[in-house]
Amino acid sequence: MTQASSETEIALQLQALTALREAIARAVVGQHEVVEQLLIGLLAGGHCLLEGVPGLGKTLLVRSLGQALALEFRRIQFTPDLMPGDIIGTELLEEDHGTGKRYFRFQQGPVFTHLLLADELNRTPPKTQSALLEAMQERTVSYAGATHALPRPFFVLATQNPLEQAGTYPLPEAQLDRFLLQIRVDYPAEAEERAIVARTTGSDDAAIEAVMSGAQLLALQALTRQVHVGDELLAWIVRLVRATRPAHSPLTAVREWVRWGAGPRAGQALVLAAKARALLHGRLAATREDVHALAPAVLRHRLLLSFAAEAEHKGADDVVAALLAALPAP
Repeated sequence: MTQASSETEIALQLQALTALREAIARAVVGQHEVVEQLLIGLLAGGHCLLEGVPGLGKTLLVRSLGQALALEFRRIQFTPDLMPGDIIGTELLEEDHGTGKRYFRFQQGPVFTHLLLADELNRTPPKTQSALLEAMQERTVSYAGATHALPRPFFVLATQNPLEQAGTYPLPEAQLDRFLLQIRVDYPAEAEERAIVARTTGSDDAAIEAVMSGAQLLALQALTRQVHVGDELLAWIVRLVRATRPAHSPLTAVREWVRWGAGPRAGQALVLAAKARALLHGRLAATREDVHALAPAVLRHRLLLSFAAEAEHKGADDVVAALLAALPAP
């Protein structure tokens, strides 16, 4: 491939990315940062966890993304009585009418799809939540001694309500670590809220057409991994992640506020997310601004805070802000 054809192909891929962003905007008012982080998760090939109180359009956002992508889309409403078999599938006893022999056949569950919306994931107990662990990490499902591959691409886009709400269960740390980003969905601005009310109480229904195929998305993911990250920036990312661990951190705030820091998967996530953000902004090299913009979403769900942090009303974002301010960036 010549350089000119390569540049043309990259330009076409970026145009498709712009079309995807515009398609989502036709249904979702505002929430530009949330949409951007969701697209970053897709480009990086990672799963996203959206957190916010009910009624902020989290489900609409994910459903709109599924409509804009020409991919199979399924939704699971997580409830306290949901069982693991309702997610991954189960075996059915069937009979061959020709021979009269009986056999077990694996009936695939809704996890066998390209884009899975796990709605209100923390409304179900940890036993059922853990049914997604293997699917999210290995892109496979094991059942009765057999391993079943999930389709590619495969994404879990989960929503959860704040833990302070009644009827919620904290997600296990192992499952939280499998989400590339934890995205905070906040209340809209007044002008945006006025536009939401006007749009949703009228007769016009914003139709979203599919603007990107699975092959195009896989090509964009491959291009994302080719985005350059300099050696100094890579070393700084590793120092930043290691500084979240109390035993190795030079910051007093981390040693006082954090019980457990982020693992190596956080560094991988931060590099991939920075690459994806650079590509989303039309660049083929990541910068420290990309890391600064995504460090809270990458790290906030990977830090286990201490009782001292709770007593001082400090959150994970406060720890990340302190780290970014204290560690000099290249």
